[in-house]
Amino acid sequence: MTHLNDIPLLAQLQYYLTSPYACSYLPGRIARSQVVTPAHLVNKSAYNQLIRAGFRRSGLFTYRPQCGECTACVPVRVVVDEFGPNRSQKRAMKRNAMLDVTMTSPYYDPEHFALYQRYQTFRHSGGGMDHDDREQYMQFLVASHVDTRLLLFREGKQLQMLSVVDKVEDGLSAVYTFFNPALPARSFGVFNILWQINLARELHLPYLYLGYWVDGSRKMVYKQQYQPLQGLVDGDWRAWTKA
Repeated sequence: MTHLNDIPLLAQLQYYLTSPYACSYLPGRIARSQVVTPAHLVNKSAYNQLIRAGFRRSGLFTYRPQCGECTACVPVRVVVDEFGPNRSQKRAMKRNAMLDVTMTSPYYDPEHFALYQRYQTFRHSGGGMDHDDREQYMQFLVASHVDTRLLLFREGKQLQMLSVVDKVEDGLSAVYTFFNPALPARSFGVFNILWQINLARELHLPYLYLGYWVDGSRKMVYKQQYQPLQGLVDGDWRAWTKA
């Protein structure tokens, strides 16, 4: 991975390793994360460089996997101007063409939190996040020191989906998305990524950062659908395909 001391701005920050914890992607594995500190110094300029170095954001914490010999987690990004939707993705776009999208600064709203709770209960029951309270939700998705936007997807007055997205110098970074879990046939998640790709294109930003591809994790397989994809390997972004 990129050596942080080779990037002047990042060399001014400090980095620590978390204690070992159970990997949430690969059963039976132990994970550790490298976390940037102090969090309040991760401003827009620093964050731009950290994203390119393979870091991600969760609330005010910026981190990347640092799991010793395990290199299953690979940061990936979509090359926006070269992407074209396949037939299945085009159908998802048509199914959700009626959604109205509003982009705002981060804020707490009980309606947002209620949808988040429904999503976690139906999609990730037992994963821990299904018990998040208001404060945990706000720390995870509302707190930010960088250029963050909420994307609100409504059908009429009903909120169907919400995304948290960060804008960086060379792209958008998809932080988290949750949606109405009662309508799986609508393919909200697919439509959401397509919408973010189109937004990046409109903003003349070359990449959409999608977080980590995790080899062996079924949760991450969907990212392969958005080609061409680049992965950060040994400090270099290169074409990434994984069967």
